[in-house]
Amino acid sequence: MKKSRVLVVIPARGGSKRIPNKNIRPFVNKPLIAYTIEQALALPFADRVIVDTDSPHIAKVAKESGAEVPFLRSARLASDTSQVVDSTLHLLERLASDGYKPDYILLLQTTSPLREHEDIKKSWALMQKTKADTVVCVCPTHPQLYYLGKKGELELINRSKRYSTNTQAWRDAYILNGSFAYIVNVKALKREKRIITKKTKAVVCPKWRSIDLDTPEEWVIAEMLVKNRDIIAKRIENFK
Repeated sequence: MKKSRVLVVIPARGGSKRIPNKNIRPFVNKPLIAYTIEQALALPFADRVIVDTDSPHIAKVAKESGAEVPFLRSARLASDTSQVVDSTLHLLERLASDGYKPDYILLLQTTSPLREHEDIKKSWALMQKTKADTVVCVCPTHPQLYYLGKKGELELINRSKRYSTNTQAWRDAYILNGSFAYIVNVKALKREKRIITKKTKAVVCPKWRSIDLDTPEEWVIAEMLVKNRDIIAKRIENFK
């Protein structure tokens, strides 16, 4: 049987505003992006590891960490409103022109420093044994979701006909956990022009490891979690 080509893509725009230079900012003891690159390079099923960036500075750090940066992303695909799916499809076109056509894309965000190899391996295993076109990682969240109106009024947006104030009566709810890992079949990606395809399955990851670095507050908390991850994991395990 032909071995599947799995291309790891690490999106890393240079225009972060809430955390300046986020992707190459020192996190604990090395640039944030280095954690994801090292993790990707250690995956036995990864064919290539490419950092997709518009920044020469990020490209330099990425190459020093062992990743490929075959070209820089255009400014059109690197704005605040740009979608990862668009830059990924463009990347595939550029690679195809050089004769490289992967079967799967594994998208790893740099902003998930508590992601573990096991999370990725479980996602890949689920992709292989099912008919999914996409496998994502999620974490548990509160089953009730509210919006606030312009005057501060509270609106429950997922009220059902059998509404109950007892949360134990609600179905378990989940959210995407900062893009721990997205694995998508390239044919489905090109056909549907989206990462989360019609046939999407999920792997559930622990909530405490699912922090996504989007604000300075999350950055500081994540550094504390990383420094104490073994202690935290052991204490949680002792509750069982």
